[in-house]
Amino acid sequence: MQRNTLSRGLSRASLGVYRNRTVLVTGHTGFVGSWLCLWLKQLGARVVGYALDPPTEPSLFETVALDKRIDRHVIGDVRDSRKLCTVLQDCEPEYVFHLAAQPIVRLSYAQPRQTFETNVLGTVNVLEAIRMTPSVRTAVIVTSDKCYQNREWVYGYRETDRLGGRDPYSSSKACTELVVDSYRQSFFDDGGPRDGVAIATARAGNIIGGGDWGEDRLLPDCVRALSQGHTISIRNPNALRPWQFVLEPVSGYLWLAALLHSRPSEFAGAWNFGPRHDLAVTVEQLVQMFLDCWGDGDYEIERIDAWHEAGLLRLDTSKANASLAWRPTYSIYDAIRQTASWYQEFYDSRGAIALDRTLSQIEEYAQAARAKCIPWGEEDLHALSNASSQTH
Repeated sequence: MQRNTLSRGLSRASLGVYRNRTVLVTGHTGFVGSWLCLWLKQLGARVVGYALDPPTEPSLFETVALDKRIDRHVIGDVRDSRKLCTVLQDCEPEYVFHLAAQPIVRLSYAQPRQTFETNVLGTVNVLEAIRMTPSVRTAVIVTSDKCYQNREWVYGYRETDRLGGRDPYSSSKACTELVVDSYRQSFFDDGGPRDGVAIATARAGNIIGGGDWGEDRLLPDCVRALSQGHTISIRNPNALRPWQFVLEPVSGYLWLAALLHSRPSEFAGAWNFGPRHDLAVTVEQLVQMFLDCWGDGDYEIERIDAWHEAGLLRLDTSKANASLAWRPTYSIYDAIRQTASWYQEFYDSRGAIALDRTLSQIEEYAQAARAKCIPWGEEDLHALSNASSQTH
């Protein structure tokens, strides 16, 4: 009864809020940013992207020609505060999704200063630009599940648990959380100089999905090896991670921002988005399942001296489950199957299916979420279906 009452209350909000609204996405040339922009366009938003050039070759951004599908594509560094502020004031977005970051743990050991400058000072620049842009009413700042002080607990970290980080990347994300909280209380809470601006942070687990060719990432490494007929090499095979399909956290970001827009005081703060606690799997288990879906191939465990990596990491998503009525839609097997099929079709078609396959997976995911009673309005699915039919 309580869940039904909650869902009815939340169903008054809708992903339809993005239709004809201007949304700025930083990091739109990245893997997750590209998926987010495509979904926003399906929902009828005017999308402005601000990011560096695509970080990989190939990239989802280039294979779907995203620069031609969004309304404005700006190449810029979040460390360039003047340019960033000018872009926001010029395009006057109502929503901001901040995804731009240096996302690689091992690279953060080689480039710690650049990691802190991009992830921490870059976020400061985004918040300053928001503070100076009257049109902005809602912002979701994406950080990471690695923002928590990892104690190798067997249970999931909650939003109230201690922040921290041993490596520069994790530490930078913990610092980012503190920066956002300070700005929220200093400038955006009731009574502040920009009160009425709703800001939340989103902490997502390890994300998998088609179109990711990132460096030092497990499934992209698998895809590179398999597409060339090589054996997959994995390290730290027993490491446990909260793997999830890319549209799981993206749906959380979109739904959170929609709710923030309607009830800012209730939904501002930090939120975890991850898989069910009992569905976390190890690196080796994930590779084995991916090979099953791929149909052939093999792997070997590479014993190398490496920088410190966490062995056990889980997220507790009880807050999002209870307060947002958000919960995962796909099982880990569904996530791996969708990912493997995207890459296989990409390579079989030499990239020709990238856009169609990505849009169809967005629509399939939305339909599956609705079937599980995720409280999105019916118009959200109609918008997806209409946009998809027009695209095809």
